[in-house]
Amino acid sequence: MVEIVSKSSAGGREYITFRIGDQYFCIDIMSVREIRGWTPATTLPHAPGYVRGVINLRGIVLPIIDLADRLGFSATEPTARHVIIVAQTGKQVVGLLVDAVSDIIAMAADKVQPTPDVGSDAARAFVLGVMAIEDRMISLIALESVMPALVGEAA
Repeated sequence: MVEIVSKSSAGGREYITFRIGDQYFCIDIMSVREIRGWTPATTLPHAPGYVRGVINLRGIVLPIIDLADRLGFSATEPTARHVIIVAQTGKQVVGLLVDAVSDIIAMAADKVQPTPDVGSDAARAFVLGVMAIEDRMISLIALESVMPALVGEAA
């Protein structure tokens, strides 16, 4: 388990970047509580398909969301190499199943480009903006959209 310690960034906000398949995404580091290795989850009956189940996180029942499936990609077949990003927005805490965590980046707010108009409201609901860093395009995930109220109540 890796504990995330954030330092203040004078140039803007800090984001933790991660990979799902060949694509890169990020979330605000202030919403990340910890990063841990994959733990098999106990499935819940009638849960949405993107909810892998729940795990015990130091006595707290933590729902695990397959972020690939939630974003409309193929569902993840987790292995020991996958990680869970424990994230919080408001009172909601969930584990986000991703392929790998990449790094921490600092980005000025004016460097985050708006989400392109691709004719899909769903794309805009999940992606707050896009950052071009070196040869990568990194999508900034709207954590509130990933964590609907019903999922958050399980935590």
